[in-house]
Amino acid sequence: MKQIKNTITKAEIAAMPKVQFPGRVFVIYTETEANKAVEFLKSQSIVGVDTETRPSFKKGTSHKVALLQISTTDTCFLFRLNQIGMPEALQEFLMSDVLKIGLSLKDDFMMLKRRKDVHAEEGNWIELQDYVSRFGIEDRSLQKIFANLFGQKISKSQRLSNWEAETLSESQIKYAATDAWACVEIYNCLEEMERTGAYELIKVVEPEKELLETQNS
Repeated sequence: MKQIKNTITKAEIAAMPKVQFPGRVFVIYTETEANKAVEFLKSQSIVGVDTETRPSFKKGTSHKVALLQISTTDTCFLFRLNQIGMPEALQEFLMSDVLKIGLSLKDDFMMLKRRKDVHAEEGNWIELQDYVSRFGIEDRSLQKIFANLFGQKISKSQRLSNWEAETLSESQIKYAATDAWACVEIYNCLEEMERTGAYELIKVVEPEKELLETQNS
Protein backbone atom coordinates (compact mmCIF):
# COMPACT_ATOMS: atom_id res chain seq x y z
CA MET A 1 0.00 0.00 0.00
CA LYS A 2 1.58 3.26 -1.16
CA GLN A 3 1.19 6.20 1.21
CA ILE A 4 1.00 9.74 -0.13
CA LYS A 5 0.27 13.07 1.53
CA ASN A 6 -1.98 15.87 0.43
CA THR A 7 0.97 18.23 1.03
CA ILE A 8 4.59 17.96 2.14
CA THR A 9 7.02 20.47 3.62
CA LYS A 10 10.28 21.90 2.27
CA ALA A 11 12.05 20.41 5.28
CA GLU A 12 10.84 16.93 4.35
CA ILE A 13 12.16 17.39 0.81
CA ALA A 14 15.51 18.71 2.04
CA ALA A 15 16.12 15.45 3.92
CA MET A 16 15.49 13.28 0.85
CA PRO A 17 18.22 11.87 -1.44
CA LYS A 18 18.70 13.61 -4.79
CA VAL A 19 17.49 12.01 -8.00
CA GLN A 20 18.71 12.51 -11.56
CA PHE A 21 17.54 11.24 -14.91
CA PRO A 22 19.17 7.79 -15.30
CA GLY A 23 18.90 7.40 -19.08
CA ARG A 24 20.44 8.64 -22.32
CA VAL A 25 20.47 12.35 -23.15
CA PHE A 26 20.89 13.76 -26.66
CA VAL A 27 21.47 17.51 -27.08
CA ILE A 28 19.99 18.62 -30.42
CA TYR A 29 21.94 21.34 -32.25
CA THR A 30 20.70 21.02 -35.86
CA GLU A 31 17.45 20.62 -37.74
CA THR A 32 18.66 17.29 -39.14
CA GLU A 33 19.21 15.98 -35.61
CA ALA A 34 15.80 17.36 -34.62
CA ASN A 35 14.08 15.48 -37.43
CA LYS A 36 15.72 12.19 -36.37
CA ALA A 37 14.75 12.77 -32.75
CA VAL A 38 11.14 13.49 -33.71
CA GLU A 39 10.97 10.25 -35.73
CA PHE A 40 11.94 8.37 -32.59
CA LEU A 41 9.51 10.31 -30.39
CA LYS A 42 6.62 9.68 -32.78
CA SER A 43 6.94 5.96 -32.03
CA GLN A 44 6.39 6.51 -28.31
CA SER A 45 3.06 6.38 -26.49
CA ILE A 46 3.93 8.82 -23.67
CA VAL A 47 6.55 11.55 -23.27
CA GLY A 48 7.31 14.22 -20.70
CA VAL A 49 7.84 17.82 -21.81
CA ASP A 50 9.40 20.89 -20.23
CA THR A 51 11.11 24.11 -21.32
CA GLU A 52 13.90 26.35 -20.03
CA THR A 53 14.38 30.07 -20.61
CA ARG A 54 17.39 32.22 -19.81
CA PRO A 55 16.49 34.21 -16.68
CA SER A 56 16.40 37.98 -16.81
CA PHE A 57 17.71 39.95 -13.87
CA LYS A 58 16.98 43.33 -15.42
CA LYS A 59 13.52 44.91 -15.26
CA GLY A 60 11.84 45.13 -18.64
CA THR A 61 14.17 42.55 -20.23
CA SER A 62 12.98 39.08 -21.20
CA HIS A 63 14.25 36.23 -23.33
CA LYS A 64 12.66 33.69 -25.64
CA VAL A 65 12.50 30.04 -24.64
CA ALA A 66 15.94 28.51 -25.21
CA LEU A 67 15.46 24.81 -24.57
CA LEU A 68 12.70 22.26 -25.13
CA GLN A 69 13.08 18.94 -23.31
CA ILE A 70 11.14 15.87 -24.41
CA SER A 71 11.74 12.61 -22.56
CA THR A 72 10.62 9.00 -22.48
CA THR A 73 11.32 6.79 -19.45
CA ASP A 74 14.89 6.20 -20.65
CA THR A 75 15.76 8.67 -23.43
CA CYS A 76 15.66 12.48 -23.39
CA PHE A 77 16.19 14.98 -26.19
CA LEU A 78 17.18 18.57 -25.44
CA PHE A 79 16.26 20.79 -28.39
CA ARG A 80 18.34 23.99 -28.38
CA LEU A 81 15.67 26.30 -29.75
CA ASN A 82 17.87 29.38 -29.41
CA GLN A 83 20.15 27.81 -32.04
CA ILE A 84 17.78 25.87 -34.32
CA GLY A 85 14.47 27.72 -33.90
CA MET A 86 11.33 25.58 -34.17
CA PRO A 87 11.75 23.01 -36.97
CA GLU A 88 8.51 22.07 -38.71
CA ALA A 89 8.77 18.43 -37.64
CA LEU A 90 9.02 19.51 -34.00
CA GLN A 91 6.01 21.81 -34.33
CA GLU A 92 3.98 18.97 -35.81
CA PHE A 93 5.03 16.64 -33.01
CA LEU A 94 3.86 19.09 -30.34
CA MET A 95 0.42 19.12 -31.98
CA SER A 96 0.35 15.34 -32.56
CA ASP A 97 -1.70 12.63 -30.83
CA VAL A 98 1.28 11.30 -28.84
CA LEU A 99 0.37 11.77 -25.16
CA LYS A 100 2.51 14.54 -23.70
CA ILE A 101 2.78 15.16 -19.94
CA GLY A 102 3.81 18.51 -18.48
CA LEU A 103 3.43 20.89 -15.57
CA SER A 104 2.49 24.59 -15.80
CA LEU A 105 1.74 23.97 -19.45
CA LYS A 106 0.11 27.35 -19.98
CA ASP A 107 3.49 28.97 -19.36
CA ASP A 108 5.26 26.55 -21.72
CA PHE A 109 2.65 27.09 -24.46
CA MET A 110 2.98 30.86 -24.11
CA MET A 111 6.79 30.76 -24.32
CA LEU A 112 6.78 28.43 -27.32
CA LYS A 113 4.27 30.66 -29.09
CA ARG A 114 6.54 33.67 -28.52
CA ARG A 115 9.35 31.91 -30.36
CA LYS A 116 7.15 30.58 -33.16
CA ASP A 117 3.40 30.88 -33.67
CA VAL A 118 2.84 27.22 -32.92
CA HIS A 119 -0.39 26.11 -31.27
CA ALA A 120 1.10 23.29 -29.21
CA GLU A 121 -1.98 23.24 -26.97
CA GLU A 122 -3.91 21.64 -29.82
CA GLY A 123 -1.97 18.41 -29.26
CA ASN A 124 -2.67 15.61 -26.78
CA TRP A 125 -1.59 16.94 -23.37
CA ILE A 126 -2.12 16.25 -19.66
CA GLU A 127 -1.49 18.99 -17.11
CA LEU A 128 -0.09 17.37 -13.96
CA GLN A 129 -1.16 20.26 -11.74
CA ASP A 130 -4.77 19.34 -12.54
CA TYR A 131 -4.25 15.59 -12.68
CA VAL A 132 -2.75 15.19 -9.19
CA SER A 133 -5.84 16.72 -7.56
CA ARG A 134 -7.74 13.52 -8.45
CA PHE A 135 -5.59 11.78 -5.82
CA GLY A 136 -5.96 14.43 -3.12
CA ILE A 137 -2.52 15.96 -3.72
CA GLU A 138 -2.65 19.71 -3.17
CA ASP A 139 0.94 20.70 -4.00
CA ARG A 140 1.52 21.98 -7.52
CA SER A 141 5.31 22.12 -7.95
CA LEU A 142 7.14 19.35 -9.80
CA GLN A 143 9.64 19.01 -6.98
CA LYS A 144 6.97 18.55 -4.29
CA ILE A 145 4.82 16.16 -6.32
CA PHE A 146 7.82 13.98 -7.20
CA ALA A 147 9.08 13.97 -3.61
CA ASN A 148 5.61 13.02 -2.37
CA LEU A 149 5.35 10.03 -4.70
CA PHE A 150 8.94 8.77 -4.73
CA GLY A 151 10.66 10.09 -1.59
CA GLN A 152 13.41 11.66 -3.70
CA LYS A 153 14.47 15.27 -4.29
CA ILE A 154 14.84 16.97 -7.67
CA SER A 155 17.56 19.59 -7.39
CA LYS A 156 16.60 23.05 -8.67
CA SER A 157 20.12 24.50 -8.49
CA GLN A 158 20.41 25.06 -12.26
CA ARG A 159 17.02 26.70 -12.76
CA LEU A 160 18.41 30.23 -13.04
CA SER A 161 21.48 29.35 -15.09
CA ASN A 162 22.16 30.64 -18.62
CA TRP A 163 20.17 28.41 -20.97
CA GLU A 164 21.51 30.31 -23.99
CA ALA A 165 25.14 29.40 -23.25
CA GLU A 166 27.05 28.17 -26.30
CA THR A 167 27.55 24.81 -24.60
CA LEU A 168 25.34 23.52 -21.81
CA SER A 169 27.15 22.23 -18.73
CA GLU A 170 26.72 18.65 -17.57
CA SER A 171 24.75 19.96 -14.58
CA GLN A 172 22.37 21.89 -16.88
CA ILE A 173 21.89 18.83 -19.09
CA LYS A 174 21.06 16.57 -16.14
CA TYR A 175 18.74 19.16 -14.61
CA ALA A 176 16.81 19.73 -17.85
CA ALA A 177 16.48 16.02 -18.62
CA THR A 178 15.37 15.23 -15.08
CA ASP A 179 12.48 17.70 -15.17
CA ALA A 180 11.01 16.27 -18.39
CA TRP A 181 11.58 12.65 -17.29
CA ALA A 182 9.98 13.34 -13.90
CA CYS A 183 6.71 14.28 -15.63
CA VAL A 184 6.53 10.82 -17.23
CA GLU A 185 7.44 9.08 -13.98
CA ILE A 186 4.76 10.98 -12.04
CA TYR A 187 2.08 10.21 -14.61
CA ASN A 188 2.96 6.51 -14.78
CA CYS A 189 2.95 6.26 -10.99
CA LEU A 190 -0.45 7.93 -10.71
CA GLU A 191 -1.88 5.73 -13.45
CA GLU A 192 -0.71 2.62 -11.58
CA MET A 193 -2.15 3.95 -8.32
CA GLU A 194 -5.50 4.54 -10.01
CA ARG A 195 -5.45 1.14 -11.69
CA THR A 196 -4.72 -0.81 -8.50
CA GLY A 197 -6.25 1.50 -5.89
CA ALA A 198 -3.33 0.48 -3.67
CA TYR A 199 -2.61 3.84 -2.10
CA GLU A 200 -3.56 5.72 1.04
CA LEU A 201 -3.84 9.49 1.34
CA ILE A 202 -2.53 10.93 4.59
CA LYS A 203 -4.20 14.25 5.24
CA VAL A 204 -1.94 16.93 6.69
CA VAL A 205 -3.94 19.95 7.82
CA GLU A 206 -2.45 23.43 7.56
CA PRO A 207 -1.71 23.94 11.30
CA GLU A 208 0.24 20.65 11.30
CA LYS A 209 2.12 21.70 8.19
CA GLU A 210 3.02 25.06 9.72
CA LEU A 211 4.24 23.31 12.90
CA LEU A 212 6.41 20.94 10.85
CA GLU A 213 7.88 23.87 8.92
CA THR A 214 8.67 25.68 12.20
CA GLN A 215 10.20 22.63 13.87
CA ASN A 216 12.44 21.93 10.90
CA SER A 217 13.48 25.49 10.10
